[in-house]
This record gives sequence, structure tokens and C-alpha cells, in this order.
Amino acid sequence: MPLTESPDCDLVLYTHPWSRGQIARWMLEETGAPYRQVVLDYASTMKAAPYLAVNPMGKVPAVVHGGQVVTECAAICAYLADAFPAAGLAPPTAQRASYYRWLFFAAGPLEAAVVNRTLGVHPDEKQQRMVGYGSYERVVEVLAAAVAGTTYLGGPAFSAADVYVGSHLIWGMQFGTLPKRAEFEDYAARLTDRPAYQAAKAIDMALGAELAAQG
Repeated sequence: MPLTESPDCDLVLYTHPWSRGQIARWMLEETGAPYRQVVLDYASTMKAAPYLAVNPMGKVPAVVHGGQVVTECAAICAYLADAFPAAGLAPPTAQRASYYRWLFFAAGPLEAAVVNRTLGVHPDEKQQRMVGYGSYERVVEVLAAAVAGTTYLGGPAFSAADVYVGSHLIWGMQFGTLPKRAEFEDYAARLTDRPAYQAAKAIDMALGAELAAQG
């Protein structure tokens, strides 16, 4: 298992099992690189000075690699793909158009549309010209067409773009913020079969159960 307790490991994940840290953990497991974890609590350590020195936003996840800090899940996925090229999680530089497109489509239009809808924000026709996603319905249709038209979003092979977009879809369908369309379910099934996804999920499930038992 890549997860280690060695204090000498220079790759660190700051996380909480019930957070977007699940995305970063999946990506770390895909790299196969050893990493250690620092589990934070929402009410205390996540907003305490030591962690705010890492991420002033007081949010997880964050990754520290060789003293370099990376926050924001899309950036973490892209960084780790480049930091560990042997894992093959990014296409060759000259073939990254689709990779970048869908990685940041999920970080921008998709997340904004889903969050706004969850908060009850529904832009009218005029407001849709101002918001980057236009409308929630348009975002869903565009993404459905994208995943239906290819096995993986970043090119012929699985990549960090699939980790990030797939995480949004898996989470969204689980909690009802995205519809359970056949296109989404087929794409998600390809991803959840991956050993790294299953390993990452098992770690966070066990960690979540441990935290729940502690009250």
C-alpha cells in the first residue's frame, strides 16, 4: 500500500475522510507513490494556525511534496500526474487538449453549477450570460455527451482528468446533485473497478468508521 506512517516520507496528504480529500487520495493511490496522511478535524485542527500555514483557506485537501504546497483538487491531480510521470496519468504534452479541457470543465462550470443548484441559486436567462456555466441543465448535457463519446476523457488512456471528473460524477450521483443517467453510470463503473479507487475508498471508509466510533 502506498500509505505509510514513515515520518521521512516527503509526500503528505492533509485530509478528512468525509471531504474532497477522497479525490486527492484516489489520485495518490493511482500514482503508486508512498505518502503519509495528516487527518484534520473540521471544528479544530482544520482552522488552527499550523494548518492555516499550509492552506490559509482552512480547507482540505492539501498536498505537500518536497516542501511544495498544492491545494485545490484539480491542481493536486494535475500536479501529481506530472510529479510521477511513470504512473502514466497524463497524456504527452502535445496531446493534452482534451485532458485540460475536461479537468478544468469539472473544476469550473460543473462544480459551480452543482453548488449553485444545491444552494437554490437558479440564474435566469439574462444571468446565465454572466455565469461561466450558463445553466445546470446545459452542463449536464455537455458532460453526458462527453463521457458517452469516449472511454476516458483525457485521451485513449485513463488519466488524472478521469480521477477528477469521475469523482464529481460518483459523488454527485450518490448524493443526488447529479442525475443517474446511463452515460454517467457506465463511465463511473469503469472507474470504480480500478484497484486504486477501491484501495483509496477502503482507506477512507475505515477512517470514517474510526472517527464515527470516537463520537
